[in-house]
Amino acid sequence: MNAPAYDGIDPATLKRQESREFRSYVWGIGLALVLTLVPFALVHWSVMARSALFITIGAFALVQMIVHFRFFLHIGFRRKREDLQLILFSALVLFIMVTGTIWIMASLAARMALPTHP
Repeated sequence: MNAPAYDGIDPATLKRQESREFRSYVWGIGLALVLTLVPFALVHWSVMARSALFITIGAFALVQMIVHFRFFLHIGFRRKREDLQLILFSALVLFIMVTGTIWIMASLAARMALPTHP
């Protein structure tokens, strides 16, 4: 007898889909590693000026966000309404976290500043 079909899909098609998905994850982890290691190397070896370095790190971070959306969250460029809501909610949570962190760190820095008395 033949192997039972999984939800009406023959085993060969299922195997191709699994292989394609596995390659997607491998590409994603490879790109994520490269997009992480390159900024670390740029900072370690002081390759460029400080302001250019910040811009470069920001650009690598944006590209890495796109890589994570595409390869790990499986959110393609053809957005559906649910995908857009997911992205907007994630952006809101990230904004709240970053803003709160900056606020707390600025408050701590102001409170811990040494007085300038001679």
